[in-house]
Amino acid sequence: MNDNPIVGPIIRYARETRAELSKVSWPSRQDATNLTVVVLVTVVVSSLVLGSFDALFSQVFVMLLGVK
Repeated sequence: MNDNPIVGPIIRYARETRAELSKVSWPSRQDATNLTVVVLVTVVVSSLVLGSFDALFSQVFVMLLGVK
């Protein structure tokens, strides 16, 4: 191992990180694709709902306050 007080910890950190990454259970390509689709659909639906509420409340305030 390197005895340099700056380089030694960096090398140790890189080795430990690589060891931990080898323990990770990565999702399959199909699982990653399915989860990505779920996230995108959720974002689109949430955006549409929030946009609809915003438009509705804007119209309500315009009617109530008579402001344009």
